[in-house]
Amino acid sequence: MVLRYSDAVASTTLSDEEIAELRSAYDRCFGCGVNNPVGLHLDGFVRSNDGATGTFSPKDDFSGFRGILHGGVIATALDEISAWSALLTQGVFVFTAKLEIRYRSEASIDDEFTLTGSVTQRRGKRLLIQAAMLSGDRVVAQSSGLFVVAGSVEELVAAQRDVTTT
Repeated sequence: MVLRYSDAVASTTLSDEEIAELRSAYDRCFGCGVNNPVGLHLDGFVRSNDGATGTFSPKDDFSGFRGILHGGVIATALDEISAWSALLTQGVFVFTAKLEIRYRSEASIDDEFTLTGSVTQRRGKRLLIQAAMLSGDRVVAQSSGLFVVAGSVEELVAAQRDVTTT
């Protein structure tokens, strides 16, 4: 049986405290960790109507060609918003199994980008997630990915608490 987003367990709501605890526990994550000195610092994703959204202001260090955001950084940002979409709407952590990216236009390193993601389909532990990076109204890149559930937020937060208290 295929669960589409509207049929999936989309009513998961994490409290601000739970989200803060998750961000603290994973503060070294390359994508969203605020304490990773070389990371993207994609902190502050919020649940939107059907997924997650957030902003990204890249550092000059993330250039490919002079003044242009590196494609690998774009891929990482799309992967990260996809994972946060699963976390905020389904209450699960996911691993990336497959990620297909379409680069639509160049991305200036000086732009502020909007990232959006949504779970479009769920079948057991497999989620299909669509994501996009925009500069204003212009689509810079889009992704479609297959993600596999690693565990529920409750399970992984409890495991993290056990690690930090021992």
